[in-house]
Amino acid sequence: METDLKQIGERIKGLREALGFSPGEMAHRLEVDEDVYLQYEAGERDISISFLQRIEREFNVDLATLMFGTEPKMNSYFITRKDKGVSVERVSAYKYQSLTAGFTNNVAEVFVVTVEPKPKETDFFQNIHAGQEFNMVLEGSMMLNINGKNLILNEGDSIYFDSSLPHGMKALNEKPVKFLAVILYP
Repeated sequence: METDLKQIGERIKGLREALGFSPGEMAHRLEVDEDVYLQYEAGERDISISFLQRIEREFNVDLATLMFGTEPKMNSYFITRKDKGVSVERVSAYKYQSLTAGFTNNVAEVFVVTVEPKPKETDFFQNIHAGQEFNMVLEGSMMLNINGKNLILNEGDSIYFDSSLPHGMKALNEKPVKFLAVILYP
């Protein structure tokens, strides 16, 4: 996971350098404290989808490029074979496998997300991003917290929600949970 965060940080730093911005200028454009921004660049801080989407919107850079280092190539269709999607561990215990990384000009990002259980985990990694989100549990069970409300989802259950509300999830029953996540842009 640490390697993936460092690689994402290196891509963000490369973007900044290509744009000719100082770390302070980049932090200002992204509306984040410079010290926090430098932690992202160094791969020392978990990077939220909402922060990556902010970079995507601000600089017209594809989310897949930031997360996975791949340039989307297809614009008619893109097939992802079983268990072959580009993957990254972006946040501790969260593994994202992109099902849309090879398609250009997406109106949605689709991931298979695997969340490992954490012993005595009480806090949720909170995420906020523009748009809407659909989650469907493929294996296991999870607790999804949306705007302070805890919801239990089991295999086969799905939910559609406003992703601008604070939300986070965790695996239940000391087993990993795997779910399909579709993030729709506004």
